[in-house]
Amino acid sequence: MALCEAVSCGSSLLWPRVLLFGDSITQFSFQQGGWGASLADKLVRKCDVLNRGFSGYNTRWAKIILPRLIRKGTSLDTPVAVTIFFGANDSALKDENPKQHVPLEEYVANLKSMVQYLKSVDVPESRLVLITPSPLCEAAWEQECLQQGCKLNRLNVVVGEYARACLQVAQDCGIDALDLWTLMQKDGQDFSSYLSPPPRSHPHTLHWTLTQGRNG
Repeated sequence: MALCEAVSCGSSLLWPRVLLFGDSITQFSFQQGGWGASLADKLVRKCDVLNRGFSGYNTRWAKIILPRLIRKGTSLDTPVAVTIFFGANDSALKDENPKQHVPLEEYVANLKSMVQYLKSVDVPESRLVLITPSPLCEAAWEQECLQQGCKLNRLNVVVGEYARACLQVAQDCGIDALDLWTLMQKDGQDFSSYLSPPPRSHPHTLHWTLTQGRNG
């Protein structure tokens, strides 16, 4: 009844916004079975889920573009929740991929900078979530690298270092974190069931696309 009255009166129907900010794992998350699509489905008619994933980005570039995505203003401009999901590209090996590699110390500083900016534009502290980089399937990624004519340029153990740093940032900033790197490898499980190959039209995808997994 309230909805009908609002429509008949010409009132705008506005939903709170949830913003997903990250690299290719976020950009491709709205593909069929992806985690972003699943979240949007669960929040339908409750929140608008906005995909602001940028394939190939690291935190160095992300902190530059963030103020252009969210600015302090009316409540309509400020999301009620934001996920920050970077590290897959930052953790690239410096010798093999110097363009995307970001040193661990700078990665930490960049994450803290983004968190502080979001707080400054009135995103509730309790609605900020850092997501660690997911584990890397080295065998699968090595095949992708070979097809691109380069050596394996990422190692799962290095990704783990960035994941732990991400968790420390969350603790230092007093916000929530989702430790995908640990959860997807818990008890030695085969985390490849949560992954699907990147589209061939996006050769610079750095990790396989994170999906809901075989069991939904």
